Amino acid sequence: MRRFSLVARLGDKDKAKIAIVQGDSAVHELDFLDGHGRLAFGLGQALEQLSGLGLRTPEAAIDLALLAALVNAADTRISRAVNGQGGWTREIDLYLPVHDRDQWSEIAEHVGRMLRFLTGDRWRLFVRHRPASHKTLATDTDKLPLHGLQGVSLFSGGLDSLIAAVDTLATGGRPLFVSHYWDAETAKAQSYLLERLETKFGDDAFKSLRVRLGFDRNALDTGQVEDTQRGRSFLFYALATLAAASFGTRTTVSVPENGLIALNVPLDPLRLGALSTRTAHPHFMASVQRLIDSLELDVTIENPYRHQTKGEMVRDCADLPYLRRIVGSSMSCSSPAKARYKGLSPRHCGYCVPCMIRRASLHAGLGTSDPTTYTVEDLSAQTLRSDRAEGEHVRSFQLMVQRLRADPGLARILVHKPGPLIDVPAEIPSYADVFRRGVFEVADILDGVVAEPG
Repeated sequence: MRRFSLVARLGDKDKAKIAIVQGDSAVHELDFLDGHGRLAFGLGQALEQLSGLGLRTPEAAIDLALLAALVNAADTRISRAVNGQGGWTREIDLYLPVHDRDQWSEIAEHVGRMLRFLTGDRWRLFVRHRPASHKTLATDTDKLPLHGLQGVSLFSGGLDSLIAAVDTLATGGRPLFVSHYWDAETAKAQSYLLERLETKFGDDAFKSLRVRLGFDRNALDTGQVEDTQRGRSFLFYALATLAAASFGTRTTVSVPENGLIALNVPLDPLRLGALSTRTAHPHFMASVQRLIDSLELDVTIENPYRHQTKGEMVRDCADLPYLRRIVGSSMSCSSPAKARYKGLSPRHCGYCVPCMIRRASLHAGLGTSDPTTYTVEDLSAQTLRSDRAEGEHVRSFQLMVQRLRADPGLARILVHKPGPLIDVPAEIPSYADVFRRGVFEVADILDGVVAEPG
């Protein structure tokens, strides 16, 4: 197990001597400028897209995006199996050049705590001034600002973000959709759905900012890879903030996530650590908002669907007939590529937690007409082994259903297990209720499904 120190550089003129705090750590440098002096790894293209809309991005928002990209590099190129305590917790130091060192120094410890809550790793952030050659990184624009955009909405290509897009567009909203992708399946789902939305609502109904950002061994050669990607949501939030801060007025970023997944209450004790994500957990979102406010960016992040189950989101969609026609092209599965192990093209597995919640939501909102192609089409066709992936999460849901049926009030306690709800005390009863409703929503599709040890 080793601590890693990742040093962000800004071009070949960035020769500042970095005092590495952990002398025995593995040090890797990552240059965020390409050969033309432009921000690399998709960030330069993002700024150019915003410039094309007549928008100029604040330097603090660019710093935030650089930080999130550095986190993503560490998250995907440092193996938990090799370097994690207990096979999970890594120790990572980040060295970041920023526009205003004093501003960032005041919140560096908060960033470390925020990232630890999100990923389960131990992070430390150390900041320095950007080199004089790149004190400013914003892209100038000679275009008039595009008027009429009404907020920013994350668009992942999943079912929740698709519903939010349809809800917004069908009720006359004009959003800027922000997407991040790296793998081909995510890119394909996003592109196809955006094209369909444009065909339905018109080419001026919305704008989109799509950022391909990731780090292969040519960018960061640690000799390792990691696919858990618990830090990806911070990158998503940072890119949305990059866009929203460019509006020049107070702008809201919508993070569309159903309440059951937002809380992600562990269904059994084994899910509390490695299998528990905190992408849209209220405490993490509040921590990100505190960071945004500390950087004096006029951006508010919110999850408008936090008190709804996924099935309720489907049922209440502003244009349900249209959603029914395109929902099959959205992607919810945690790892669609694993279908290749069975000689199939990438698709929804049908048995991971996101897939089961998807199946339940479409059953609740659309009835029996689920157009999704699943690797396991019928969960009740055979006995599923609970010591294997096909039955592990099914059994976990079944056990949670039994617990809540025996003691419905238990939900008020369980919602605190993924993380503190001190940021939203008044919403605790609503979160407990949406957790209970969401679990029972899934229970409706597990009737007759048998998951037992092999």
